Amino acid sequence: MLCWARYLFIAIVTVLGVGSIVSACGQKGALYLPDEPAVPAAPVADVPVVAVDPVTARDAE
Repeated sequence: MLCWARYLFIAIVTVLGVGSIVSACGQKGALYLPDEPAVPAAPVADVPVVAVDPVTARDAE
């Protein structure tokens, strides 16, 4: 004989499981990979890189 709490637990798990499956059916959006953009993005300006000698940087402090 099963207790009422086990029946309630099974019912809740079943309802939540079926609900999550049904809610996934209504997802909207593209079901394909979009084409490449016609105009490429503008290139990012290069930032100058300054090399720092660790010995000199440590002595400057």
